Amino acid sequence: MDFPDSNEQPPNDNTNHELAAQKEQILKQVLTPEARSRLNNIKMVKPELSDMVEQYLIGMATQGKLPGQINDDQLKQILLSAQQPKRDFKINRI
Repeated sequence: MDFPDSNEQPPNDNTNHELAAQKEQILKQVLTPEARSRLNNIKMVKPELSDMVEQYLIGMATQGKLPGQINDDQLKQILLSAQQPKRDFKINRI
């Protein structure tokens, strides 16, 4: 019986690590330090929103559609446009 060597990592885990490193490198180039800090804070609270914004920024950067670094105010606008509109409910009591 052949047991897998505990020192070997599955190839899928290694590629995931490389992709994450590339993603972080692109985000470092695209975002100012303040904007990166805000995005990391949002990742702790709303990981789905953070992932969606990261994919958007990476896509724009790879297409060359970003004129420069995204600052904190620009990131706020992107986050506001990416969020689903909230519905307000008003309850009238009779």
